[in-house]
Amino acid sequence: GVGRTAAGVVILLNGVGSAGKTTVAKALQGLASRPFLHLQMDAFLDMLPDALWDHPDGIVFEPLATGDAPVTAVRTGPVAARLLRGMRRSVAAMAAEGCDLIVDDVTEAPEAGDYRRLLAPQDLCLVALHVRLDVAEARERARGECRERHAGEHDRARHAQRERHEREPVGGGDAGACGVERA
Repeated sequence: GVGRTAAGVVILLNGVGSAGKTTVAKALQGLASRPFLHLQMDAFLDMLPDALWDHPDGIVFEPLATGDAPVTAVRTGPVAARLLRGMRRSVAAMAAEGCDLIVDDVTEAPEAGDYRRLLAPQDLCLVALHVRLDVAEARERARGECRERHAGEHDRARHAQRERHEREPVGGGDAGACGVERA
């Protein structure tokens, strides 16, 4: 029930900005028979002082020369790296306290491996959300909430990385595969 203290279930939604992670998280919360808390990467990134955006200690967007389309690498400096490691450890601590979580993140293989190690005692379900870049950019424009430091180039960088890396498959398309029982 709601007052339980057993280790929590963690659903990690992984995808570029505007892939639909928040929409999926809210839908899962509405379907679940018990409360799932929604934790967003952006809530942690918003903790960075403005001075650490486009700064080597924080997050730097670095344009790369490619033949096809503009690509931007996202470089994470030591302060931002500690922040994001702390986020993953916060997720593990909350799950250990019995919180069921839906985590909205943009991860690559090393971060996903960190989640797997930290959450080994919990049920972890990795879900990849994919979106075409033009669709993601249209969603951002429609919302009118593009923050200069997160939008556009960050999405192009992550989109380019997504094209180069395999992601975890979605478990059969069934919420039950992630430990979510319908209400």
